[in-house]
Amino acid sequence: MNRFAIKAGLGACVLGASVLIPAQASAEPAATATGTELSGMTVFLDPGHQGSSEGHDLAQQVNDGRGNTKDCQTSGMTSLGGVPEHTINWNVSQLVKSSLESLGAKVVLSRQDDTGWGGCVDERARAASESNADLAVSIHADSTAQGEDASKHGFHMIIPSLPIPDEKADAAQSGGGLEASKMMRDAYKSDGFVPANYAGVNDGLQTRADVAGPALTQVPLVFVEMGNGSNKEDSAQLESTDGQLKHAITITTGIVTYLLTGSQSAPAEELAAAPAATTTTPEASEDSASSTTTTTTPKATTPKATPQSTAPESAEFSELMEMLAPLLEVEGLDGLEDLVNDKNLGLVSELASTLMAVITGAGGN
Repeated sequence: MNRFAIKAGLGACVLGASVLIPAQASAEPAATATGTELSGMTVFLDPGHQGSSEGHDLAQQVNDGRGNTKDCQTSGMTSLGGVPEHTINWNVSQLVKSSLESLGAKVVLSRQDDTGWGGCVDERARAASESNADLAVSIHADSTAQGEDASKHGFHMIIPSLPIPDEKADAAQSGGGLEASKMMRDAYKSDGFVPANYAGVNDGLQTRADVAGPALTQVPLVFVEMGNGSNKEDSAQLESTDGQLKHAITITTGIVTYLLTGSQSAPAEELAAAPAATTTTPEASEDSASSTTTTTTPKATTPKATPQSTAPESAEFSELMEMLAPLLEVEGLDGLEDLVNDKNLGLVSELASTLMAVITGAGGN
């Protein structure tokens, strides 16, 4: 078997493993995937922090969205294994981006690489708002100590204290943002992640008034803290390639669940008829480590039932990672991104088929 055929096979496995929304039992067969399931939809992804702050003042005071100011940006945490948060966030976001684009979504990034400056928190929030995204997702990892903190662990979603002074931001975060955050929380729990047990987190949700992003973002926003980099187990997962892939699958699950079944999602017939979207290179501007807001442009007013999300069974996931290991060792996450985007792979995969089943009504409660 030639090298391209091996890559194609592994790519199909990656897509097949990312079962975002399972089809419910139905006599109707799943529709053939077209790769346009998310056509016409835009997602703004913010990989928190940046690779370098050279030439910039992190302590510069910017608008916090509540009548005060806060630091322009923070450097982010470093995991126990020495991996900077900005790199973890970047790797996960690239996998999420590839998955969404393979389904026809337009993805806008807050920063263009993992080496340079990523922008102040207010700039990233502005970029998210100007993208008019259906959903914005800010990807982060937390820390609770300089060294190891064995007692604190788990994921959580940061949601803003309401109301927010800006009316558009308030409408976005109290509506679609809150709904999408709960769906993302549910995706994490369904995939076996444990909610954080610290900092007032309640069932995976933490309410805060000191995070600028949500208070400034005028589109629905989900602010994800994937885990605690000060905890040995959380840190190991955040650092590893298979752990980052698992987080990416779960985050993609939450995004697609909201886009296809949220109260502001487009009706099935509209999605099925939508033309293929042209993916574009992300616009400039970046969001900060402690900000994420998402406001969805209303497409329909009729809520849809939310199916239970799922992730691969642990044995299946382990088998997948064993298959991917040789490619990942040689080409890293960038190689995996190219693989998933390869036009020759198509979308004849379990992921696409199950998504189409939801869109066409073959699946449902």
